[in-house]
Amino acid sequence: MNSIGITRRGALALGLGAGAAIMMPRLARAQSVTLRYGHNNEPASVAGAQAYWFAEAVGKHSGGDLAVQVFPASQLGKLQELAEAVSLGTIAFSHNTAGGIGSLYEPFAALDTPYLYRDVDHLMKVMDINSPVMQELNTGLIEAANVRVIYAHYFGRRNLTANKAIYKPSDLAGEKIRAVPFPIYTTAVEGMGAAAVPVDWSEVPTALATGVVAGQENPVNVVLNVKLYEVQSHLMLTGHMSNAEVVVMNEDAWQGLSDAQKEAVAAASLEIRDRATKAIQENEEKDTQALRDKGMTVIGPEDGLDVAAFQASVSKLVEERFGEKYGGLYEKIKAIA
Repeated sequence: MNSIGITRRGALALGLGAGAAIMMPRLARAQSVTLRYGHNNEPASVAGAQAYWFAEAVGKHSGGDLAVQVFPASQLGKLQELAEAVSLGTIAFSHNTAGGIGSLYEPFAALDTPYLYRDVDHLMKVMDINSPVMQELNTGLIEAANVRVIYAHYFGRRNLTANKAIYKPSDLAGEKIRAVPFPIYTTAVEGMGAAAVPVDWSEVPTALATGVVAGQENPVNVVLNVKLYEVQSHLMLTGHMSNAEVVVMNEDAWQGLSDAQKEAVAAASLEIRDRATKAIQENEEKDTQALRDKGMTVIGPEDGLDVAAFQASVSKLVEERFGEKYGGLYEKIKAIA
């Protein structure tokens, strides 16, 4: 393989860092490149594990010519900082919610709108990098922030946790519920009837334990793996948002790869997208039961949870705040069969 011939600026764009830039002549002779992948999830979660799976798959598909070094659990920054780091090129890869990516290119946040998708299959068709919606948004993201989506995997249905039973929006009146610190998420929480308190994920366990917030919302895989059952007694299966975790790459880093390296990244992306999605889907019911076994009270529609009331309340607020801005995108999303 030919060496890439990376300048100091290019090395920084690849997420190699200043120290690594000094070593580039030796890297070039070794004919390999190492790219950094920073994210906020714990390694035990599927979102955290899939970063390591991706790193392994890139190494396999590139024949060892391309390496990915993973930094989990907010080691390289909080959610917003990680998004900006990919845009600036200080790291090559990260993953985030679509709402988080919306901080770089606002229309992207529309993909995390509550109660938007018919089912998981619909969500994943929309989030496929070759879907017309994703192609349009990816083009805008590259132009606006120098960041491209390389794949997205199913992250799960987001549900509410709290220290009391919640059955309808009025039960959340006056309750402070943690929201992912991006507008579409604070809107979801407020639409559910609560007072939204934006808190970065790295601070959530402490915020719950100290009473800064009374609850939060996340897929069951996250609730289980971060042991939120130790500080939350009830899980409400509101299913208010179907999420995909979006894996992004700095555009300069992408363009600096050889064709063979790009093919390796693309092949790894397809492989891990499917593997992570399958892992989440297969474990949702199992993880929910595990939370019951850990002592959480799980409340679903059969127990009196009024999902229709939550959907009506959230959708009303979403329409007020985002209907005009994202209406065209919503129609394109609904049209994907």
